[in-house]
Amino acid sequence: MKIATWNVNSIRTRLEQVINWLKESAVDVLCLQETKVVDEQFPQEPFQELGYYLYTYGQKSYNGVAIISRQPLKDVAFGFTSVLDNIDSKWDEQKRVISGVIGDIRIINLYVPNGSEIGSEKYEYKLQWLKILGDYLQKQQESTDDICMCGDFNIALEDKDIHEKADPKNHIMSSEAERQALRDILTLGFADAFRKFTLEGGHYSWWDYRAAGFPRNRGWRIDHHYLTPDLCDRAKSCIIDIEPRKLTQPSDHAPVIVEF
Repeated sequence: MKIATWNVNSIRTRLEQVINWLKESAVDVLCLQETKVVDEQFPQEPFQELGYYLYTYGQKSYNGVAIISRQPLKDVAFGFTSVLDNIDSKWDEQKRVISGVIGDIRIINLYVPNGSEIGSEKYEYKLQWLKILGDYLQKQQESTDDICMCGDFNIALEDKDIHEKADPKNHIMSSEAERQALRDILTLGFADAFRKFTLEGGHYSWWDYRAAGFPRNRGWRIDHHYLTPDLCDRAKSCIIDIEPRKLTQPSDHAPVIVEF
């Protein structure tokens, strides 16, 4: 089984690229972030023609997540409040969380807030959001042994996940508080699938559109697959496919694929 995650930065803008990539890659599940469209306007037909089932959780112009699967998913959950009944519904105003079960694997697709800048209101929102994510994961673990948590985390956990021209300590997505919040989540029993197979730096999943970020390979690895122990043992590979980033008007992210 192949599970991919990809921040497409607008599914309607990138529809042809995503469909072509699906035809070439033939992944079993594709988790999308930043779909930027309400569910009623999500372009479902092209995916259905390829034999995929769609599960969408979107909003107008911003955020939005979706899971596209060759097999129907079970126990699909939308947002935090579908699993946690003791939190304010405001945490689901931004559509950032969707999950479902395929086979014996629960897939949790996330679009973690960016945080804007260190110390800002959006930064504090991001840190609180990550705390709630920890509660959400513990609840999901009560009923599921094997979890693939994937998506755009907007956090580079190590300095080697960032190109050498950046200043990790003073940059959003790499501040110590953000990294510690992610480490706290990983202590619940998750391992980085990519790092099981590739230990060296220089591999990135996001490149800024500005300043020729991609041609210069000035990127960040912020799109991840985190796996529970038994599932991590079953992982055969995890790669970043940079080919879609070479296209005209691409997303600024590349797909990341884990295979079991």
